[in-house]
Amino acid sequence: MSGSTPLLDQVKVPEDLRKLAPKKLRQLSDELREETISAAAETGGHFGAGLGVVELTVALHYVFDTPRDRLIWDVSHQAYPHKILTGRRDKIRSIRQKDGLYGFTKRTESEYDPFGTAHSSTSISAGLGMAMARDLDGDDNNVVCVMGDGAMSAGLAYEAMNNAGALNSRLVVILNDNQMSIAPAVGALSNYLSWLTSSRPFLSLRDIGKHLAERFPRYIQETAERADEFARTMLFGGTLFEELGFYYVGPVDGHNIDSLVPILENVRDADSLGPILVHVVTEKGKGHPFENPNNEKYHAVAKFDSESYEFKKAAANAPSYTSIFARALIKEAEKDEKIVAITAAMPSGTGVDKFTDEFPDRSFDVGIAEQHAVTFAAGLATEGYKPFAAIYSTFLQRAYDQVVHDVALQSLPVRFAIDRAGLVGNDGATHAGSFDLTYLCCLPNMVVMAAADEADLMHMVATCVSIDDKPSAVRFPRGEGSGAELPDEGVPLEIGKGRIVREGSKIAILSLGARLQECLKAADELQASGLSTTVADARFAKPLDEDLITKLSRGHEVLITIEEGAIGGFGSHVLNFLAKSNLLDTGARVRPMSFPDEFVAHGGQDEQYEDAGMMAADIVKEVFAALDDTASAKAKA
Repeated sequence: MSGSTPLLDQVKVPEDLRKLAPKKLRQLSDELREETISAAAETGGHFGAGLGVVELTVALHYVFDTPRDRLIWDVSHQAYPHKILTGRRDKIRSIRQKDGLYGFTKRTESEYDPFGTAHSSTSISAGLGMAMARDLDGDDNNVVCVMGDGAMSAGLAYEAMNNAGALNSRLVVILNDNQMSIAPAVGALSNYLSWLTSSRPFLSLRDIGKHLAERFPRYIQETAERADEFARTMLFGGTLFEELGFYYVGPVDGHNIDSLVPILENVRDADSLGPILVHVVTEKGKGHPFENPNNEKYHAVAKFDSESYEFKKAAANAPSYTSIFARALIKEAEKDEKIVAITAAMPSGTGVDKFTDEFPDRSFDVGIAEQHAVTFAAGLATEGYKPFAAIYSTFLQRAYDQVVHDVALQSLPVRFAIDRAGLVGNDGATHAGSFDLTYLCCLPNMVVMAAADEADLMHMVATCVSIDDKPSAVRFPRGEGSGAELPDEGVPLEIGKGRIVREGSKIAILSLGARLQECLKAADELQASGLSTTVADARFAKPLDEDLITKLSRGHEVLITIEEGAIGGFGSHVLNFLAKSNLLDTGARVRPMSFPDEFVAHGGQDEQYEDAGMMAADIVKEVFAALDDTASAKAKA
């Protein structure tokens, strides 16, 4: 730990926190912030958002009776302080490590995590469901949803707010605004106004005024309504939220705990109101130890020295796939002015920030709005542009209807650059790119590629540019490449054609994506056991290279397919082709290898692939199992 934490040492669970005098909460917040920094130094992980909500976390657990009162952290990368206060301090240095605490809230981890959240903008919908269940049960507990301001850019949040306003169920939404994009300057006056507008006397006066105005002539009513709306707009900025049916309180200084606590107490005790939105302004990374931090860069950090604050990140052995994608796209865009790039609030995570540096007018960050990003790209494609929608695999799931209806159905040439395909390590199952092969390969009019190495990725970006009559997708993993020699620029590949990487005669391994290096290691082991092994790189999951598959099936005793995705993807399509071609009985014994039918827990990427059974040793084991089956079948014959 970074130092003495006498108050925090007394708080094992929020019930202990609520025994403290209010004047002690400032010191507790300071100790909690230091503990959060100390833990992050050892583990890395999401950092800035958690530091920004330290006081808010203390205030919420102090005012509300958690876990009976439900507290939902939207996205929940800001939940490290919450975990420390809710009985998990002794494990906080295991966060995001194998068998350690999960990096986001998780229902099975703690009763203080009523909803698992790792994707943005789900909390209000879930919270409203909990509130309605409470009402149906005749209970009286509170439901509180903490929204990051970025999460308010997603349509789901507004769908939920619209429904909440119509249902008029008691629900508290905290808008954590850490960019000051909505709020005016926050100070003593606005804190006082927020306390005043959340208090019972003000509510009563406002209600009395409303009823009196209804008895006046219409022109006086309209004047009063306009004055009220003007005052709320100028002083509180809450007209939008009140139009959605929420009572608006704010802005509130999210680091002034002396103001936060009484305002939240007023909100908690406002039984007569329906949904309430409390607008809290915070500073992302508040109290960070670094000089001149970049908010996006320090959103998540590597391990760092707790004394010098220097990062301990190991030097990269090879460029990351993300950086290679950016390089390839920039190369193509230098030759073709119709190429544009779109990202959904992840410019650096997808490499689009580098594209933006070169082509600012051809780059679009649409916020946390993947559905909009895809249909926006479709609109660009109708006008002859060549949009690349660079979206993480796990986030593209959120826009599947748009991929189907707005892109594939119309055969529009939107190019999907699918980053973080496969297992992603410490972020765990919520961020794994497990399903894109399955949900894309079933779509008509879709070309789906998977890069085996960095050079392949450059060629596949060029291939996407060349496809002008249908949508295409290239998927690539998180992290470093394999060290492949890079071309000066990509060259379009022949659509639907794979390649033989190593020739053999008895065993065939058909790889799709970045497991190719493990396949080559497996081939070495098999060769050492006297089993001559062919290794092929499919390159395309759709359309399949049917000639290559036929050759591998007819010329080998065992055919293994391997992919970084769930069942229903590449291997399933290979089996379907072999079955229709009557090759399952006359060709090789086929064993598809894909992710297990479960969500793979967080840990290092290699640890995850070991858990998933996708390493070289697992491939060798699968080959010998297939050979045993073959021998048994021959013996029975």
